[in-house]
Amino acid sequence: MIKYRYFIILLWMGCCNFAFAQQFVPAWGGGADQTDLSFGFSFSYVNNTYKIVKTPGWRAPFFDAENNMYVTDSLNSISSKSKPGFAVGFLTRYRLTDHLEIRATPSLVFSDKGLSYKYVDATQDVDKQVQTTTLDFPISLKLKSDRIYNFRAYLLGGVKFSGAIGSKKDESNIDLLDRSVKNVRSYTSYEAGFGFDIYFEYFKMSPEVKITNTFGNMLVPENHPFSSPISKLSLHTFMFSLYFE
Repeated sequence: MIKYRYFIILLWMGCCNFAFAQQFVPAWGGGADQTDLSFGFSFSYVNNTYKIVKTPGWRAPFFDAENNMYVTDSLNSISSKSKPGFAVGFLTRYRLTDHLEIRATPSLVFSDKGLSYKYVDATQDVDKQVQTTTLDFPISLKLKSDRIYNFRAYLLGGVKFSGAIGSKKDESNIDLLDRSVKNVRSYTSYEAGFGFDIYFEYFKMSPEVKITNTFGNMLVPENHPFSSPISKLSLHTFMFSLYFE
């Protein structure tokens, strides 16, 4: 009976010590979640691919009416080549509730897009790059789980506004076979993703995965062998980011 009393006393003391210790677990993260407004920065890996909608009769050889001749053979396929890039950005976060916040994450994105054309005559096969540097301005809602020690998970969704930086290249005097496929200079997208907040002593780090798809048509239609076979281009983007607050 005495042994059981000692056991109960020791168990009670252990529970008290655990509860006391829990009250004084350090609120790591540099206070990022303890204010309504906070700021940070990000580094991202970006990967772009196009979703392609072709025109009726897209396989037909391209006829140059000005010189009265065909300049390509028949097409076998048009596909999108995955192109990696990177982005750097800033973060502004505003807390709406303990589990919901709104974020603005403007970023400078360096990422090319690629199209691959395969012809019946394989010697005419060619890859075309769409080179752009864009300024992205995503606005999203972040839904957070409860914090478990120095970790929490979250989901997010929102919209993104993008604009190309740099002047358009004049290709009016360039040979048809040297011309490039052009995109509209500004467009919007919807995005969704998930991530994790990991709290360190002086800062919070958030690895995040996000998928983005554009609204509407990104193609600028032109009369040359690489634009004419395409009716619509949509951009699909995969992004892995590290946010620091």
